[in-house]
Amino acid sequence: MPNREELVYYIQSKLSSRLAELKKNFQNSINEVGIRYCYLDDLLPEEIAKKIYSVFPKKNEMRLMNSFREKRYTSKNFDQFDPILKDITFAIQDDKVIRVVEEITGIAEQKPDPTLYAGGLSLMGKGNFLNPHIDNSHEMTRTQYRTLNLLYYVSPEWSLERGGNLELWDKKIKKQITIESKFNRLAIMETNPWAWHSVSPIVVDESRNCVSNYYFSQKSPIGKEYFNVTSFIARPEQHLRRAISNLDNQLRNLIRLVKPTGFAKKDIYIQNKEN
Repeated sequence: MPNREELVYYIQSKLSSRLAELKKNFQNSINEVGIRYCYLDDLLPEEIAKKIYSVFPKKNEMRLMNSFREKRYTSKNFDQFDPILKDITFAIQDDKVIRVVEEITGIAEQKPDPTLYAGGLSLMGKGNFLNPHIDNSHEMTRTQYRTLNLLYYVSPEWSLERGGNLELWDKKIKKQITIESKFNRLAIMETNPWAWHSVSPIVVDESRNCVSNYYFSQKSPIGKEYFNVTSFIARPEQHLRRAISNLDNQLRNLIRLVKPTGFAKKDIYIQNKEN
């Protein structure tokens, strides 16, 4: 199996080979629901993508996130798993890859997130979901803005009807488009105060596995200062849950006014100095 440098080469080469098309798709997508995005299929050679899936941690090896907002499993404990999981995660954060992504998106001066603040490995099984939300505007220190969400899907033979697909919503969270979480696909979407997105519920007894990354920048993606915590809203038909979500968002934003770093322990990855 390839090392991290080889993974970087594969990713950089694939993105570069489709640069003009991806750039056009990213910019034109603003006309759909107001969020720019693009995706690239067959990111890695198939045997490598299948290897990543085969060594993905199981539910009992991951942290369960379970509330009215979401139900899914996450992990950043790379030292417990096959090295290729760490390598693919940080290959997507490599400077060579970031530079190509900057060309595609037109978003300059982007930086990686070595702590994987909200990034890492994600698994969703039957009944799991992620309700419409906007991501936390900053990383842990609140000195850099979150600019892009990069999602790499690694579940073979995954199809649209199984659920677990990325959904992008308009500002009123009434209209949405779906991006299929297709095997070996890298999806790239911008993050800002109106980049509402969700994951549709899984309806089969199988796991949809994803490697998640974010990029950050000291420059605001909207040209002015702003701050928000990760804020959830329910789907249009979930009226009671929407009311609860609005109160929940107000409370958590208020807490951040009192204590900017929050009270909860931060779930971050601490890099092993030997690696």
